[in-house]
Amino acid sequence: MAKKKQEEEQKESVIAVIKELAKERGIDEEVLMKAIEDGIVAAFRREFSSSKNIDNVFAEIDRETGEIFVYKLVDVVEEVLDPDNEISFTDAKAMDDEIELGDQIEVGIDVDELGRLAATAAKSAISQKVREAEYARIQSDFSDRINEIATGVVQRKDSRYVYVDIARAEAVLPREHQIKGENYEHGKTMKFLVLNVQEYNGRPTITVSRTHVDLVRKLFELEVPEIKSGEVIIKSVSREPGSRSKVAVYSRDENIDAKGACVGQRGQRVQEIMNELGGEKIDIIDWSEDDAAFISEALQPADVTSVTTSFVTKENGHVENRADVVVPDNQYSLAIGRAGQNVRLAARLTGFKIDIKTESAVSEADSRAMIDEFEVVEDPNEEA
Repeated sequence: MAKKKQEEEQKESVIAVIKELAKERGIDEEVLMKAIEDGIVAAFRREFSSSKNIDNVFAEIDRETGEIFVYKLVDVVEEVLDPDNEISFTDAKAMDDEIELGDQIEVGIDVDELGRLAATAAKSAISQKVREAEYARIQSDFSDRINEIATGVVQRKDSRYVYVDIARAEAVLPREHQIKGENYEHGKTMKFLVLNVQEYNGRPTITVSRTHVDLVRKLFELEVPEIKSGEVIIKSVSREPGSRSKVAVYSRDENIDAKGACVGQRGQRVQEIMNELGGEKIDIIDWSEDDAAFISEALQPADVTSVTTSFVTKENGHVENRADVVVPDNQYSLAIGRAGQNVRLAARLTGFKIDIKTESAVSEADSRAMIDEFEVVEDPNEEA
């Protein structure tokens, strides 16, 4: 009596464990039940495949009691020639009075035959099925979120990765997608750009980024209603993660100021994004279909005197966009930026190779050209 009670408690425990595991991993209980049934069958095949054909073996777990049934389908024949896959009509009739010759019937297999080796194999198969189910769930949950924003909580980090919990799934932030100097302390909540879903260390893992240029774009979509509604469009973004970004915007509605919408009242909207990016500076640029006007705007905060554009076709057929920019002498350093950052970001934003000169340099060059053009060459035959 005590042994029977213990067996019943173990079966109930199996159901409880399955329910808990399904809840913890975010997997449908029925999917997990099927995975375990497949695992049990795989264990039998590994244990007995060398001695008998068990391709017709199946397993079933009672969804209420947790009791495990293992059985095989065998053919009902008049004379048994293959005991592993056949049963006599007389024996089958004793099991099911309505059975007919040529039918198939389920024959139970003693679960105790599973043995320790088979149990280990079942555990391995179950783990694999759980991983597959978890991977399918993550793929389903995140397939539509690639290149979108996800909020995650930092769990831990090592020399290569920061590990983040996102919606009951583990995400990894590779070193190349980490902002240099950014603090990834345990428990910190941050926003990430979802790059892909793939296997990592045998587990389905989401790869995320903090450095991708689209993170800035998506943060503006979240923060600025006019962008989400389509009234304001982000035309282009250039970024040096953790330092500075430039965002070119355009309004479809003449009554809406694109730059003003992105900056927000008292700069609140852009400040929220800068805070999320750890203080990264952001320049909001008015996009223009006039290349010269766009380039001039992209070089802010510097003032620009003039912009001349040209288009050069390379030997390989590639067309290079070039812009010769003139700025006041006192604006040159500002236009170039520290270590060339401002002009570099402006070039990426506009798609033009930008060459900046000061007004005095241009004036001097013009004067020199004029002198060279009108310089009188002394005639050697002329008498002194």
